[in-house]
Amino acid sequence: MNDQQDPKAVEKVYTRLVDLLTTGEEIIYIATQKKPLVNLLPDCVALTNKRVLFFTPANLGLSIKFVDFVWKDIVDVFSKEEIIGAIFSIRSVNGAEMGVDYLPKVQGRKLYQYAQERKEAEREARRLRDLEEKRAESGSINLEAKAAASPQPTAPEQEPIAGTQTVHTEIPKP
Repeated sequence: MNDQQDPKAVEKVYTRLVDLLTTGEEIIYIATQKKPLVNLLPDCVALTNKRVLFFTPANLGLSIKFVDFVWKDIVDVFSKEEIIGAIFSIRSVNGAEMGVDYLPKVQGRKLYQYAQERKEAEREARRLRDLEEKRAESGSINLEAKAAASPQPTAPEQEPIAGTQTVHTEIPKP
């Protein structure tokens, strides 16, 4: 609440957001739009450790429409500072884009900072998952390739030489 957020808008979004959180999900930051003239129903953006949620008031503020994106589906985040405020937007893996304009510049910077941290953490997690998958794939291919390419050598059976006999003797017990 120190970054020029509208307390009423944050409270309204917060009460709805708490009901939407999944197990282990925590709110990182809530930013509120501040339009230059009339700011009765501001849009909001909330970042959690699992998602980015965009809140837009609908029906004269009687309801709120929200769109969310999980971090693993976000390709990039953008922040652009203009004369009157900042624009924060995201782009998902399927090409969808969503954003909020007229954010106070301080809030735009905070959103961008936190979003970059989450995006980098998700990129690292994705890299580790890909690495594990490649290890698993290469391990199974190598085992199969080894088994098919080089069968285990077997010791040739030795045949007795013609004319020899095997003699079994018993040792008497004392």
